[in-house]
Amino acid sequence: MKTSATRVTINDVATRAGVSKGAVSMAFNNRPGVSQATRERIFEAARALGWAPHRTARSLSSQRVDIVGLAICRPARLLGLEPFYMEFISGIEGVLAKQQCSLLLRLVRDLDEEIALYQNWWQSKMIGGAILVDFHQDDPRVPALEAVGLRAVAVGHPSLTGSFPSVWTDDATASAEAVRYLAALGHRRIARVGGPAGLGHSGIRATAFQSTMAELGLEGHRQVATGFAGEEGARATRGLLLSPDRPTAIVYDNDIMAVAGAAVAAEMGLVVPDDLSLLAWDDSQLCRLTHPTLSAMSHDVHHFGEQVARTLFEVIAGSHSGSLQVPTPSLTPRGSTAAPKRG
Repeated sequence: MKTSATRVTINDVATRAGVSKGAVSMAFNNRPGVSQATRERIFEAARALGWAPHRTARSLSSQRVDIVGLAICRPARLLGLEPFYMEFISGIEGVLAKQQCSLLLRLVRDLDEEIALYQNWWQSKMIGGAILVDFHQDDPRVPALEAVGLRAVAVGHPSLTGSFPSVWTDDATASAEAVRYLAALGHRRIARVGGPAGLGHSGIRATAFQSTMAELGLEGHRQVATGFAGEEGARATRGLLLSPDRPTAIVYDNDIMAVAGAAVAAEMGLVVPDDLSLLAWDDSQLCRLTHPTLSAMSHDVHHFGEQVARTLFEVIAGSHSGSLQVPTPSLTPRGSTAAPKRG
């Protein structure tokens, strides 16, 4: 038996499990060539010896949470430009730092890759919990990750997140408020440039937008589903403004698309807000740096990230279940919205 003064190595784990050093490496890196039974035997040997690669060692030998996982299905270039996720992750990191815990962030190409990644992280004891984001209707991650017992907090409406405890904002109420505000200014032709149709929160916003427009008797509207990148927002805006019944106001699902929309309006000789009012979601510094400044549906994204991280630690400790609603995004009027020109 190794004494406390002797450093346990991968060779010791291999010897105890009755496998080669290469098999231990393959098990911890989730590579093919090791059966599930052998993988579990290796993990058990590692736990008994108190060994693991890098910072996961303490997680294997105690209940302490050292690493939290977060996978995001977005291109790296877009994520680096998107203020929402930068603020959100900074809020998470603020809480993790106080707990001496690290965030393991990975960008994935699709939901299948994300499922496999979380299964690997969880079954190899690499993480103590996870933060799940960007839920879809009938999201395949829910049954797959429930089945392996992943401890996680879900960022999304409870109707989308299955049994995972959720932290969420009331996007339906916020979307309705945006429409009512623009209608009160006198706009009759209001359009929406939304995120991908498959995303749950995009669907919630779209439904609320459509029902509020109908309730107010504003039937002449259009919604365009697109990606969150600036060029996609610009393309959607250009299409709307080239239509015979072009809108006098557009609501965007994020600030990047709204900034791109303002550039398209200028390109086409339209003046914001005299000819076109613009309203962004996810208020950020970008909205305050444009000219004119962008009206937005605002919420404290940094605080939102903090609340998600705190809730995850409560979930891991067994002291939290169910859903937690945080403050609803609220309207912050600025220079990009005004009454439409008459005539």
